[in-house]
Amino acid sequence: MKKKIIIVSGDPNSINSEIIFKCWKKLPRSIKNRIILISNYKLLNDQFKKLKYKIQLEKISNLLENNNKSKLKVFNVDLNYKKSFNVSSNLSANFVIKCLNLAHKLGLDQSVAGIINCPINKKHLKKNNIGVTEYLAKKCAIKDGSEVMIIGNRNLIVSPLTTHIDIKSIPGKIKKKLIKIKIKTIYNWYKKQFKRRPRIALLGLNPHNAEFKKGSEEHEHILPAIKDLNKLKIRLDGPIPSDTIFINKYKDYDIIVGMYHDQVLAPFKALFKFDAINLTLGLKYIRISPDHGVAFDKIMKKESDPTSLLKCIYYIHKKSL
Repeated sequence: MKKKIIIVSGDPNSINSEIIFKCWKKLPRSIKNRIILISNYKLLNDQFKKLKYKIQLEKISNLLENNNKSKLKVFNVDLNYKKSFNVSSNLSANFVIKCLNLAHKLGLDQSVAGIINCPINKKHLKKNNIGVTEYLAKKCAIKDGSEVMIIGNRNLIVSPLTTHIDIKSIPGKIKKKLIKIKIKTIYNWYKKQFKRRPRIALLGLNPHNAEFKKGSEEHEHILPAIKDLNKLKIRLDGPIPSDTIFINKYKDYDIIVGMYHDQVLAPFKALFKFDAINLTLGLKYIRISPDHGVAFDKIMKKESDPTSLLKCIYYIHKKSL
C-alpha cells in the first residue's frame, strides 16, 4: 500500500476549500486514494455547499480506514462555529494549532509520505511569533536552526536565511554559524534530490554589500562563512548584491539564499507568480505548502488558482519539483 499524503485544510476563513476541491477534480484516482485531509468534516460540507461544489466526504479516525475509495477522507478535528467562512479568530487559531499538532503526529508515522498545509493566517501563531516552518521545527525539537524554508520550481529555488521575523530583528540574526548550518542543509538536500552539486548564490544584507566595511554583516559574518563553506567544496558565490541578481544573473544558479524573507520571495514571485511550492528542509518528515496566502479577498469568488497546491501533491507523489 502506498504511503498516505496528509493535507491540513488550514485557515477556515480562506480560499482553501476552493483550491482543495479544484485539485480533487484534477487528480487521478491513484493519487486520490493516498490523500487524507485534516479538517472539520461539518465545516467542509458547509463550505462546499456554499460554493455549490459537489464532493463526497468520508469521516475517518485513523490512517488505516480506507472504506470508500471515491470519497475524500477527512480526519475530523473539532470546531464549533456559526458561519462557515467567518469563524472567530480565537476559534480559528485553536483549530489551526490542533490541526498542525495532528499533522505533526501523523507525519512521524511510517505510513505517511509527507504533509501539506494549506495557507494559514500567521496571526494564529502570533503568540509564539513564528510561522508554520518554525512551529513544526519546534515540534521536531530542532534547536540549532538547521530547518530551512525554500520556495522553488524547476527553474529556480530561493531560500531566506531568516524567515518570519521583523525587519529590525534581522541584522542580529545574521551570524556565521547560522549561515553555515543553513547552507549545509540546503546543499545536502539538493545533492540527494537531484544527484548533483548545486550552484548556490548568497546575497548580502546591505545595499552594495556595505562596501565590505568592518563591522558590517558582510565583513564579519557572510564572507567568513562563504570562505569556510568553499573549503568544504560547496559551490557558493557571494555575497552578491540583491538589486541586480534577479535581472538575469539568477539563471546562473540553482539556489539563491537571501538574508530575509522578502529579499528573495518578492523577486521570485514577480518572476514566477505562484508557480512554486514552499518546502521545509530539516524536519523529521516532508512538509510543504502552497506558495500563497489565505486570500481573504477571494473567498467565495471561485477564481482562485489551485496550481501551487496541485504541485505540492505531485511533489510528495513523485518526490520531485
